[in-house]
Amino acid sequence: MNKILYIIVGPTAVGKTESAINLANKLKTEIVSADSRQIFQQMNIGVARPSVEELKKAKHHLIASWSIFYDYNVARYEKEGMQIINNLFQKYDSLILCGGSGLYVDAIRKGIDYLPDIPIEVRQELNNIYKHQGIIPLQKELEEKDKDYYDIVDTKNPRRLIRALEVIRVSNRPYSYFRKMKPIERDFSIKTIGIERNRDELIERINKRVDIMIDCGLIEEAKSLYKYKDLNALNTVGYKELFDCFDNKISLEEAIEQIKIHTRQFAKRQMTYFKKNTNTLWFNLSNKDIDIIDYI
Repeated sequence: MNKILYIIVGPTAVGKTESAINLANKLKTEIVSADSRQIFQQMNIGVARPSVEELKKAKHHLIASWSIFYDYNVARYEKEGMQIINNLFQKYDSLILCGGSGLYVDAIRKGIDYLPDIPIEVRQELNNIYKHQGIIPLQKELEEKDKDYYDIVDTKNPRRLIRALEVIRVSNRPYSYFRKMKPIERDFSIKTIGIERNRDELIERINKRVDIMIDCGLIEEAKSLYKYKDLNALNTVGYKELFDCFDNKISLEEAIEQIKIHTRQFAKRQMTYFKKNTNTLWFNLSNKDIDIIDYI
């Protein structure tokens, strides 16, 4: 029988976890996470990790499995994720991959591009440029050395800029050269399901989620992680705004409002990314008559 991987994607707060659990229970299978922040053990409230009750309803993999002190990346995720998926397919005919990290989803869906190993001194040099000079020198260098990638990357995301420049400096080739390599053919079928909601409803859900995070202890969680704020894992919406508050750059009220704004902006970028895959079948959950399980 042909094995099927159902991939559930969509913006933050849209309801991916609930949909994945319902589908897993119907198919009597397990879920592999494709979230680049829920994978870290020390981050819980701020990354909307599935609750203990939700984790009991369906078995999840790659949730809270690595420390923030480990330099986890998409290459490691592909290797580990594929090992888990291949092992689970020995037991199940169908599996679910669920998450909002587009690069992690694509790493499983079509493999990642070959990238050279990066010496630590190259990474440190670029991080020091960002730390002491800001993001503009990184933007200028990428625009000069790889205009093709510069035109499509989120130029306000220092992690993306640094990653591309690492590869460029080590390989002496444009980063876009590596991104054009042929996708890997998986030996299982893939069906990608996109979940969306009407704009106003999604905004309301995002704002409510942030309020719930604050009530559940996000401020205390951020304080416990403050001394590690320079780690890449913590350069994340929900934490960095509170770190600015702890540094007396903004008030707590401003930090909470910025979390809501930045989360809404992130959700918009997620939708832009996921909509590029024309093979995704989209369901609008604002339509109460929609039933993903019935369709499958």
